[in-house]
This record gives sequence, structure tokens and C-alpha cells, in this order.
Amino acid sequence: MRRAVLLCASLALGAGCTPVGQPPQPGTPPGVPPDAACGAGGLQHLVGQPESVLATMRFGTVVRVIHPGDAVTEDYSPSRLDIEIDRAGRIATLTCG
Repeated sequence: MRRAVLLCASLALGAGCTPVGQPPQPGTPPGVPPDAACGAGGLQHLVGQPESVLATMRFGTVVRVIHPGDAVTEDYSPSRLDIEIDRAGRIATLTCG
């Protein structure tokens, strides 16, 4: 009996020491990386490219292109691809949101 109590206590303490990764964003299915829900992870090669390359592409999700100074809503949509353009007119970041 004493062994069982010690075993349970050590398992409970060990569980508290488990490293925790980045918490999932609201609405992201469990096990899906935050940048995978909208495909941003596979598009990182576009960073640094001129905004004009976007005109030649088709996306399988809703896309929001954000320019410097644009007002944007703060609602989070894991399936929406946010593309931020820098002041030089180049793609700065691609994220889900």
C-alpha cells in the first residue's frame, strides 16, 4: 500500500516537470502547429519577396494582406493567412490569424 502511494506521488510530481511547448492558439485543433492551420509554415520562402508575387498565387484559405498603418481587427481565425507587407513593399511575415 505504501509503495502504491509513493508511486502515485512520484508520478504526480514528475508530471509537473514535463516541459510545455507553445500553447495552442484558440481554435487550433490539438496537435496542429500554430502556423500549419492556414498553411503559413509552407509559405515562409515568400518572406523578402515583393508583394507583387502574391498576384500570381492562389491560396486555399482566406488571406488578409496587411500594409504598414492598416487598421486590422484583433479577431483570431486559425484558418486565415495573414501576410504583412513592410514599408519597402516586401513580404515581412506570414502567420495564421
